[in-house]
Amino acid sequence: MNRLFDACIIGGGPAGLSAALVLGRARRDVVVVDEGRPRNRVTRESHGFLTRDGIPPAEFRRIAREQIEAYPSVRFVEDAAASISGVDGNFRIATAQGTIVRSKKLLFAVGKKDLPVAIEGLAEAYGKSAFVCPYCDGWELRDQPLVLIANGARALHMAKTISGWSRRFTLCTNGPEGWTEEQREELSRHQVPFYSSPIRRIASIDGMVRHVELEDGTRIHCTGIFFAPRLAAGSELPMTMGCRVSESGSVVVDPFGKTNVPGIFGAGDAATELYQVVAAASMGSLAAVAINTELLEEAWNA
Repeated sequence: MNRLFDACIIGGGPAGLSAALVLGRARRDVVVVDEGRPRNRVTRESHGFLTRDGIPPAEFRRIAREQIEAYPSVRFVEDAAASISGVDGNFRIATAQGTIVRSKKLLFAVGKKDLPVAIEGLAEAYGKSAFVCPYCDGWELRDQPLVLIANGARALHMAKTISGWSRRFTLCTNGPEGWTEEQREELSRHQVPFYSSPIRRIASIDGMVRHVELEDGTRIHCTGIFFAPRLAAGSELPMTMGCRVSESGSVVVDPFGKTNVPGIFGAGDAATELYQVVAAASMGSLAAVAINTELLEEAWNA
């Protein structure tokens, strides 16, 4: 591609697609580079997005692509960004398959990626009856017997949160819990049962959990699981470009998605710990507005 695009969006999830729509409507030449392996591909349904509650993630992306195609200035490259160089006004993106894209602005919408959680049977249930976000999937498991897998302060936070959907839950720390005496007393005061024995396996049928079996032989029958995921940055490219990154792997951005590097923006799960589809789409929209504003100001002052 010899042309210089106004913006290159790396990542085609809700944040990237939302940004592409806004920029397409702003008559910007945009290219979206996306390898098509979203983190939520294991999930049957996405929830909490107005007018799209319960939609399968693949269908969400299909509808978004279909609507964006009405704006001819937006192009899609089905590939992974492999390396980036350049500065504000002239970035050079090389893909894994050798395509070269040049753009004035750059938006990282690369999301996060799951790191393996070493619990036998969890992968089979993930996205079907084992989830990470009660705001996304708590309604479907309301008032049901649940197992929460987390330890430390994260476990206490998860217990408080889940209590809005079901009071029938058991906390499994899968090893030493790491609680203070005050936290132990709080759990006891709220009559939260907990086990610190490591988890041997999660038993499920067609992904629907039946029980959690601990190393000490205890079996906890349940119909759903919420667990604390282990996440990493969806791409190392923001760091290679000098973007500040938080301890959780999120690109540090201002309210409009600007990073500390001129011309580079971040949006969606790549730049937040609020892992909701609607939040990602909102961030993508705001980042697109900021990108377009910079381009307009640069053209005005040229």
